[in-house]
Amino acid sequence: MCGFIGIMFDYPTERTEEDKESFKKQNNLITHRGPDDEGYYFDPYISFGFRRLSIIDIESGIQPLSYNDERIWLVFNGEIYNYIEIREKLLEEGYEFQTDSDTEVIAALFAKLKEGAFQYLRGMFSILIWDKQAEKLYGARDPFGIKPLFYHENDQGIVFASEKKSITLMMEKEEVNKEALQQYLSFQYVPEPMTMTVGIQKVEPGHYFTKKPGEPIEFTRYWHATFQPVLREKQDWIKKIQEVMYDSVKVHMRSDVPVGSFLSGGIDSTLIVSIAKEFNPGIKTFSVGFEREGYSEIDVAKETADKLNVENISYMISPEEYVESLPTIMWHMDDPLADPACVPLYFVSREARKYVTVVLSGEGSDELFGGYNIYREPESLKVFNSIPTPVKDLLARVSAILPEGVKGKSFLERGTTPLRERYIGNAKMFEEDEKQSLLKCYNKQISYQQVTSKLFDQVSHYPAVNQMQYVDIHTWMRGDILLKADRVTMANSLELRVPFLDKEVFRVASEIPVDLKIANGTTKNILREAARGIIPDHVLDRKKLGFPVPIRHWLKNELNGWAKQLIRESETDHLLYKDYVLELLEAHCQGKGDYSRKIWTVLMFMLWHQNFVEKKMDINKLPSVEKQLVKS
Repeated sequence: MCGFIGIMFDYPTERTEEDKESFKKQNNLITHRGPDDEGYYFDPYISFGFRRLSIIDIESGIQPLSYNDERIWLVFNGEIYNYIEIREKLLEEGYEFQTDSDTEVIAALFAKLKEGAFQYLRGMFSILIWDKQAEKLYGARDPFGIKPLFYHENDQGIVFASEKKSITLMMEKEEVNKEALQQYLSFQYVPEPMTMTVGIQKVEPGHYFTKKPGEPIEFTRYWHATFQPVLREKQDWIKKIQEVMYDSVKVHMRSDVPVGSFLSGGIDSTLIVSIAKEFNPGIKTFSVGFEREGYSEIDVAKETADKLNVENISYMISPEEYVESLPTIMWHMDDPLADPACVPLYFVSREARKYVTVVLSGEGSDELFGGYNIYREPESLKVFNSIPTPVKDLLARVSAILPEGVKGKSFLERGTTPLRERYIGNAKMFEEDEKQSLLKCYNKQISYQQVTSKLFDQVSHYPAVNQMQYVDIHTWMRGDILLKADRVTMANSLELRVPFLDKEVFRVASEIPVDLKIANGTTKNILREAARGIIPDHVLDRKKLGFPVPIRHWLKNELNGWAKQLIRESETDHLLYKDYVLELLEAHCQGKGDYSRKIWTVLMFMLWHQNFVEKKMDINKLPSVEKQLVKS
């Protein structure tokens, strides 16, 4: 596990010592991703910088790594879980290895297959490979987007990095991408491949690229998430799910350092811990919560840990330390993210790092197995399928004139609006008319449907639930779930592994018919059946909570003064109508509606703007090494 930065020049370039020192500063800005080691490679076209967090024996995984008599140079962030199997096959074919690392296996597989190698990798990764003889740069990002990869093109060439801040350090200023801001206000994150910074984008998951000096970068998709239901007996599905989950958890536990696991009160983390315990009976588990009633799963997690006979270490977060941590967390995020759950995830990562270097977590289960409550919506709205179009049009007009809050209004709106026009993923913050009232730079030519329409076009033949899963995998999961998971764990130099987001697990999940996922009035029904007898019974039918955060209450009380001060001090007057935000906050405090998530979305953008555009971040809250770099 590591972080890296790479520069490819469009023409042969000699780096001075000053240039190299500047490059090393960019690399050291992500020391939290790899505090154990650093390495560099320079040639006339390429600069590679690398930071390493030691998971497998450090001597065997030093990067940048060279292969094939230094023809190939590679930097790699992630873990390849089938590298042992690939290595054995390559040895049989005569390939030689100097180390036992998965990094050298990637290099050898690339030497054999070039860009065809990426589709055989089972794991999480972002990779840069320089073929010195062919003078060609290759790169790739894992199928689901677990590991990040940013890039920026300028008049000298192209820059790649594991975190955006390594790139912005070399830019004169960080300019807000107004299209990204407009989309962020709907999604609560910036949809990929955009970022909030003009000129910086992300390599999309499941894609590789090639780049020759002086020529355009070319992207190719090597993996695509598809759903192809297969008819099997229910017991056959249960057996397949159990087998693939045991296999995935087993390979995800390969490590030379201690491996722990996050544990909430839900089925996903409990299933992972229950399986992991069979391979490591002494596994430690970690949980967090809040003192306010209804906003903590610590008690359930402890009950689960007791029944599984594993140790559980928990931490209770106060409103004060929650808000104190926000500038640091937003610095690590690179882009604004308005998911309040990123903060408890930061604290549980901090606690886990005191005991282990690697943790397992349950991200991806909901998207693959149909776990979100909104996936039940097509079933609840199926009555509208038999209503004639003229009648539906009439009901739509009725719903439009009903006052907000009237019972049945939302039901009529959803039932008379096609799925592709109403669904943008698990969270929708501001509607287009609301953004027009909030944004001074609102562009009528841009709407959130520009992000989702192309996705719906690709799966228009799918059942509605599969369409929603597909949209979430390509938006919400990579833009929110995996973004916060990577950033807050890496902020604490902790490696996160997600056994559900494994190509073999997805292969099984993608074939399960919808009526087995959404059944018996619940979600993830077939996964629950597969977990029965493996996890404690009290977890099976609990209502999903996730990481609940009491911001609805806090914005009225503990955090109200902080919120008002942030709004007034934020230098975003040229972008936002602040009076609209203050009115929304006042309406929330008066109980006229729950506007907490919308308010939070604006506040997190303002906090990001303070950090990266206004440069007002309290750098004393950063780790000491990185603090000095930001100061300079």
